Amino acid sequence: MASLSSEDACQHSEGLSLNDLESLLHLVTWNVGTASPPPDVTSLLQLNSLGPTTDMYIIGLQEVNSRITNFLSDLAFDDPWSVFFMTVLSPLGYIKLSSVRMQGLLLLIFVKHVHLPFVRDIHTRYTRTGLYGYWGNKGGVSIRMSLFGHTICFMNCHLPAHMENTEQRLDDFEKILEMQFEGEDIPSPMDHEILFWFGDLNFRIADYGIHFVRESINNKRFNLLWEKDQLNMAKKKEVFLKEFKEGPLQFKPTYKFDLYSEVYDTSEKKRKPAWTDRILWKVKNLCEVASKEGEFPEEENPISVTLNNYVSHMSYGISDHKPVTGTFKIEMKPLVSDPLVTLSPEGEWSAEHDVFMRYSTVPEFPSSAWDWIGLFQVTFRHVNDYVTYAWVEDDEISSNKDSKQVYMSASEIPKMGGEFLLCYYSNNLQSIVGISEPFQIQPSKTPIEGDLPEEESSWLQKPDNPESGGDSEKRRGI
Repeated sequence: MASLSSEDACQHSEGLSLNDLESLLHLVTWNVGTASPPPDVTSLLQLNSLGPTTDMYIIGLQEVNSRITNFLSDLAFDDPWSVFFMTVLSPLGYIKLSSVRMQGLLLLIFVKHVHLPFVRDIHTRYTRTGLYGYWGNKGGVSIRMSLFGHTICFMNCHLPAHMENTEQRLDDFEKILEMQFEGEDIPSPMDHEILFWFGDLNFRIADYGIHFVRESINNKRFNLLWEKDQLNMAKKKEVFLKEFKEGPLQFKPTYKFDLYSEVYDTSEKKRKPAWTDRILWKVKNLCEVASKEGEFPEEENPISVTLNNYVSHMSYGISDHKPVTGTFKIEMKPLVSDPLVTLSPEGEWSAEHDVFMRYSTVPEFPSSAWDWIGLFQVTFRHVNDYVTYAWVEDDEISSNKDSKQVYMSASEIPKMGGEFLLCYYSNNLQSIVGISEPFQIQPSKTPIEGDLPEEESSWLQKPDNPESGGDSEKRRGI
């Protein structure tokens, strides 16, 4: 376990009260070497942890199988790694919030249902650096968002390999920082309140020979190698890296291993072990900024990050890299504390009759004729995993100054019943901005033989996909 040092007091929790929010984030970085997902990731995701529940999983993969046939099929359908993590996490109450793919680079974010209304302004971008920016085998992918009103950016990178390419790695990272969200009305990665930088960064251990490095590892004298780690050396001299922090490297270098073993490279190349797989973070110095803008007293800081643990996972052997995880506690003064939309089902729901729901919005909510309310199973995997939906405008049946009522046809309600959620999707904000409490749908008293499997129903119960805007003529009143 590690925590921020005393010199970082401005970026720690001194100004935060006991009533402030705490969120637990679990970050994963793993070069999977084009392999398929392993049979189990319980330890990787700390699913058996007795501590607080994880609020958000951030999973950054490198060298996901990107052969052209795989890549094209992944564009049309979720890739096997996304499906795998959704299958693991959706039964535990997480949905895939967002993802971004650039050839072998994949970044996935999963979040607990309860946080969905407070995660907004989600944007994804990627930057190619391979072959002078024309090829995406190297580069960076990012997902940025606003969490309870605070800006956070996650950046998964795969930088150039080999001992001699330190300067190229640094140049590429600077290029990625400059190009992500360039020309858009979005802060640059470095201007977010929190920036997480992770991936196969490919920095090596300089100067020392392979025998000294391996002997130091065998004796667990990692500190002898830290001063020659190329990233540690670069952080001391490169201005743009000095604000980045990292936990202590108290685990064995994560590259390069024989497959399905804990034995370092025995091939003819005999690559020297290195900490290529890293997780770093940077907290923007908000004490002075917030004080100038009058948002918080000078002695308080609205957000802090504490590293709880930083470890490798030696039991995973599908590639020549071992995965690395970092668990972080984020404490923040919420700038957003109320959902934009509050909604709930009305009365008893079953397929015996049309059903109704009611919603209300905050005054400043930017509603759209393209907004919709989806019916989801409680174990839904992502925003497109709806069972059915209603357009908030077309299917509205009553309204008053406080709320509006929308209906769904009995023919669209699952006859088998079960536990469900309602989610309000905002077209303008491109995200779920309201979610109901779980509720029961009563099974039909007269089930129809040959009911479609539930996974097929979302494609057939409505003729159009709300994310694509549906029937454009209908929506525009033509």
